[in-house]
Amino acid sequence: MTREQLLPQEVLSRLPPLYATEADEDQVAQVKFFYLDASWRWYGIEFDGDDLFFGLVDGFEKEFGYFRLSELMANRGRFGMEIERDFYFEPTSVKKLLAQ
Repeated sequence: MTREQLLPQEVLSRLPPLYATEADEDQVAQVKFFYLDASWRWYGIEFDGDDLFFGLVDGFEKEFGYFRLSELMANRGRFGMEIERDFYFEPTSVKKLLAQ
């Protein structure tokens, strides 16, 4: 997928800037990325407007951290699949994602 497909204007307009929600009791994941052939998921909560996200990473365990869209796009899943954006993902409470 291209950057424009992964981050269309409708998604970009929802993403708050970095550190904008750090005081919020229950942050909201605005976008979800995944590889079709791997179990990892990246949920973007905040975005610097260029490349850097803060969000929830669901891999070996669920943890908060920073990740770069460029790195996700440069890597491939286990069988060489590219990163995808979940087109059906609705903004979701991080508390709800942690409970799943």
